[in-house]
Amino acid sequence: MLRALSLFLAIFFINVTVPAQKRPNVVLIFMDDMGYGDLGVTGALQYQTPAIDQLASEGIRFTNFLAVQAVCSASRAGLLTGMYPNRIGITGALFPNSKIGIHPNEITLAELLKQNGYATGMVGKWHLGDHEKFLPLQNGFDEYFGLPFSNDMWPVDYNGSPATDWRKDSFPPLFILEGNEKKLPVTTLADQGELTRQYTERAVEFIRRKKSTPFFLYFAHSMPHVPIQASARFKGKSQQGLYGDVMMEADWSVGEILKALKENNLDKNTIVIFTSDNGPWLNYGNHAGSTGGLREGKGTSFEGGTRVPCIIRWPEKIKGAQISNSLSSTIDLLPTLADLLTIPLTLSPDGVSLKPVLLEDVKAQPRKEFYYYYRRNALEAVRWNDWKLVLPHRGRTYENFEMGLNGYPGKVNENDSIPQALYDLRRDPGERYDVQTQFPEIVQHLLMLTAKAREDLGDDLVNVPGNHRREPGRIQ
Repeated sequence: MLRALSLFLAIFFINVTVPAQKRPNVVLIFMDDMGYGDLGVTGALQYQTPAIDQLASEGIRFTNFLAVQAVCSASRAGLLTGMYPNRIGITGALFPNSKIGIHPNEITLAELLKQNGYATGMVGKWHLGDHEKFLPLQNGFDEYFGLPFSNDMWPVDYNGSPATDWRKDSFPPLFILEGNEKKLPVTTLADQGELTRQYTERAVEFIRRKKSTPFFLYFAHSMPHVPIQASARFKGKSQQGLYGDVMMEADWSVGEILKALKENNLDKNTIVIFTSDNGPWLNYGNHAGSTGGLREGKGTSFEGGTRVPCIIRWPEKIKGAQISNSLSSTIDLLPTLADLLTIPLTLSPDGVSLKPVLLEDVKAQPRKEFYYYYRRNALEAVRWNDWKLVLPHRGRTYENFEMGLNGYPGKVNENDSIPQALYDLRRDPGERYDVQTQFPEIVQHLLMLTAKAREDLGDDLVNVPGNHRREPGRIQ
């Protein structure tokens, strides 16, 4: 009898003192204009990124990961909704005082997780509309601290060029928002240099406050988008100049996030995702990053503009030190997280779940196709496995122009005539050797996919509107 009572008490004690496993936390770190070659693990020179490299060694690093579009607002719209951004009416980079933004009917990753019991916080660059109707608190985030658009944009008349000279002692102020309210002015390059630190401190503080409940933290850096600047602590630290300093500070920031997770016993059961919105803005020369040898950069549908680093770590479930060559994209992150967290989706996203790659077989290929849209709604290339058909179009090229220096941009051609070409990215990731005459059957298959995309999403290049596009949010 005494033994039975002791066994009962032991079982009761265990049951009431060992809490059920809570859902994993999610931390999504999104860099701005960071290129494929900007990390130690992808070949960066003259500076080190030990924290990010450690993240890669403890998770899966994707080598064939594409930003959905090679420009700020469109890329972020795709990331947060799992949709091709042109499907939901967001293209290009939204200027201050824009009359459009993300539509309130679109379901963001933050809304999805909040509806399923997650605390949601955002730190950093938003850029999906700066009117109060479009800001983070109206799109699923419980709290927000950051800039509503790019760090080179001021709330003045904006004609596509910098509103003022970044190298002056002061310029018209940006304002960091807290919630929807203007709080801290950003009026000098020194203020720009404090953004990474300020963001990081807020992100760490969010983790500490929310450690007892499942949380989603979206940390969208403003760097290394120009005008780049590092804090005094990191200036002069690298051998590559200011850009290297900025990347070393970004790496420090990642390290602080990982440290906060570990100190609060959250690191094993937190999914950490690290990636970038597009490739480097190459005409800024030594103030721009590296594509790692890929062709062109930001604002183009060549691989240098769209292929970015991606690392996913979840120690409790994902085996570390893995490399995936599977075709994947930022639009795949929402359906992947929904799948991992067993959250049903009411809308069918354009993204696919990468769960098979993460938990089953790193060689799995859940995505076979990808559409490279740019400009307003121009289909510039189509991908099928390792084959890429570049469609004839006019677009940006950085080639044959002298790069800028020390914050001054070099020239680009925004209206270059780009011919149709087929590239085998398995052996030619630099997209230099057109093989369409050797593989006409591949060309035909990719043209079939082109027709499919045009019917669905449209294509300005051939004046096809598309059958399944939605309007953005608008203000009168």
